[in-house]
Amino acid sequence: MSIFPLAWRLFRRELAHGQLRLIGAALILAVAAVTALALVSDRLQSSIVRQASTFLAADRVLSSPQRVDPAWLEAAKEAGLEVSTTLEFQSMLFSEERFQLVTVKAVSPQYPLRGSIDLVGQSATPLPEPGALWLDSRLAGWIEQSNLAEIGEASFSLDQAIRRLPDGGFNLFASAPVVLMNLSDVDATGVIQPGSRLSWRYQFVGNADAIKSYADWLNGRLTTSQRWVDVRSQDSPVSRAIQRAEQFLLLTALLGIALACAAISVATQRYCLRHYDAVAMLKTLGASHNQVRGIFVTHLSLVTLLGIAIGLVIGLLGAEGLLTWLPEEFSQGEASVARPLALGASTGLVAGFGFTLYPLLRLLAIPPLRVLRKDLGPVRWQGWLNAVLSVAALALLAYIYSGNAMMTGVLLVGGAALALLLLLVAWLLLNWGRQLGMRTGTPLQLAVAGLRRRARDNAVQLVGFSVSLVLLLTILALRQDILADWQKQLPQGTPDHFLVNISLDELPEMGNFLSGRQVEATDFYPVIRGRLSAINGAQVNQPVTKEEGEPESRQGPSGIGRELNLTFRDTLPPNNPVVAGSWFTGDAQGEVSVESRVAERLGIGLGDRLTFTIDTQPVEVEVTSLRKVNWETMQPNFFMIFPPADLVRFPATYIASFKHPEGDAGLVGDLIQQFPTVSVIDVGSIITQLREVIDQVSLALTLVLMVVVLASAMVLIAQTEAGMASRRQELAIMRTLGAAGSLLRRAVAWEFLLLGAVAGLLAVVVTELTLALLKSQVFNLVVNGHTLWWFLIPVLGAVLIGSIGMLACRRLLANQCGALLRGN
Repeated sequence: MSIFPLAWRLFRRELAHGQLRLIGAALILAVAAVTALALVSDRLQSSIVRQASTFLAADRVLSSPQRVDPAWLEAAKEAGLEVSTTLEFQSMLFSEERFQLVTVKAVSPQYPLRGSIDLVGQSATPLPEPGALWLDSRLAGWIEQSNLAEIGEASFSLDQAIRRLPDGGFNLFASAPVVLMNLSDVDATGVIQPGSRLSWRYQFVGNADAIKSYADWLNGRLTTSQRWVDVRSQDSPVSRAIQRAEQFLLLTALLGIALACAAISVATQRYCLRHYDAVAMLKTLGASHNQVRGIFVTHLSLVTLLGIAIGLVIGLLGAEGLLTWLPEEFSQGEASVARPLALGASTGLVAGFGFTLYPLLRLLAIPPLRVLRKDLGPVRWQGWLNAVLSVAALALLAYIYSGNAMMTGVLLVGGAALALLLLLVAWLLLNWGRQLGMRTGTPLQLAVAGLRRRARDNAVQLVGFSVSLVLLLTILALRQDILADWQKQLPQGTPDHFLVNISLDELPEMGNFLSGRQVEATDFYPVIRGRLSAINGAQVNQPVTKEEGEPESRQGPSGIGRELNLTFRDTLPPNNPVVAGSWFTGDAQGEVSVESRVAERLGIGLGDRLTFTIDTQPVEVEVTSLRKVNWETMQPNFFMIFPPADLVRFPATYIASFKHPEGDAGLVGDLIQQFPTVSVIDVGSIITQLREVIDQVSLALTLVLMVVVLASAMVLIAQTEAGMASRRQELAIMRTLGAAGSLLRRAVAWEFLLLGAVAGLLAVVVTELTLALLKSQVFNLVVNGHTLWWFLIPVLGAVLIGSIGMLACRRLLANQCGALLRGN
């Protein structure tokens, strides 16, 4: 006999009047929140990356020291990608009596694929015509004095001055001015010979699927000297801003999943608890175990499918509505709806199974004798089964969404800490309530007695309340810390010009010039070229930088693999805190201070001996301190810093940076005229563009935070509504025994205030632990406590949850005894 008709009739009745609606609402919330967050996050991430890709002048770049096989470019075009080609090499530029070492950038007609060239003046053509050159703004005076120049064997007309190229980069020590030419003119110069040092850059633009497909095709064909680069790969403030934004958006979605799972777990336990008597009655009337199981499995399956369907629709509509409020830049982002829909459906299925199986097993284990004895509960299942199923479901959902084991682990550690704290609080509530007994002389005593009677139910409610507060505090604190970190990197007054190649003889005159024009400059840093040649007497081999990545397996310690820009000074530079060891003393000699991340890559520490080769001379020093360098500031920074006694004997040039004062338009021109050998690098446009990207990221973080706040508020309300049935019965009994309405109102208020205060305190403890793990292991931020939270959050939790509880109980408190007994 089919049980589906009976199951269907009970299902419709439950949807109309029963607790099944609460499970459906929780599933809808879960699926809608994950779908909306995934779609919004993908769109924001795509838009941010697209905007930041102007720093590469493309979405992806293939760099190579030699020309690649033309078939590679044809394959890219067949995949639907746009392609441009750039060739860079160094040569001498001659014009009349002047000559200058320059970096020649020869580009194809498609350049740039992202962004635009910022010129000093206006141009009738988007790129140099064949036979023409566009010069770096540092060479703008050449155009005024002559209209012809030579590179190698070819002559060119000098047409325009370039203020900035979109892919100009952040290398402050690459001081050779850039000259832009048409790629078709390279052969005529005759400067490209066998053995010439060249840098080919092939730039690609297209949709994400086409780029991924082409990258997969290209992956097995790249040599060790070729690199496939996107904006995240660059060692720049932009790449780190994007990485942190992506991590934040990902974390927000993971916490949204945890929020939804908590709501589903609470709703399912309430539903099963309400049906203990129904299962006992069905078994008494002769229903088999399979029939009872079929009824409730059908209920949960139908509500899961219905919740997924409605949640997907609400999630899509909500995300699209939110995206309409975004600035125009974000509407350019490309994001497929397939992934958010798949994630939303997967969340509904996994959560619907993982967080309902244990309550369902307990429901099916109800004995028929419960019809006569209400005190009989289900056969006790092992508590670890519920924990294993819940943790497994949450971990699976988190890893499916993120693919990030570290974030999944942090989420589980935070959940475990919250569970342990709840066990402790439940024990304290039971013992505290037992001491007070059932005294009801005051509303506070009545509230505490109620907490004791409903200790298990209150623990469940504390889960929801605490999880919601933890999510809000974690997201709010991380957003604030990330934005503060970015603002600290680029505060007002950040240097926007760099002076490179200052000679020792020019230092006094340069200092007088800057002070005379009221220019505040940084210190003048000496720059000496040298190579790390040995560590503890062993010759170094493979290259290592401050970038992440596993080095190849070779014998011998790792090295830098290129010449370094070394400096010396007796005082600690700004933004370079010492994290291990101590800074140089006044008479220090034979010492070096190393940047901490490079020290970690090289496997060196305090006391190790490093040997450098400088101007063919060996210099052996001991590592006496490690520094944490903020590479994202627009200031000179160095891997290695020596005391003056070790390097002062070597020839050095100097570098400094300054903020261009407003209202002094002729400053740079006068400086170049007075110091013709000094290179002035303008990074103001880079800072402006970087601030635009960070502003967009900040807006993205704010919008996603709003989504989480809304979802958390819904869970708080759902948690409060879940306990209304037991409160209705209790209030009816107390009204029958003559309790005044004012006493009950104050008692209920105190109960919710206490729950909110405890939830707030638990949330602070778990949030501080979670933030410490996230900042140290994921976001690379400074771990700092929030002292004010320990006082403020319990109070806010009490007020917030107390208000929501009183709002939810207002009808019950207003009803008379008869209405409460009838369940109205």
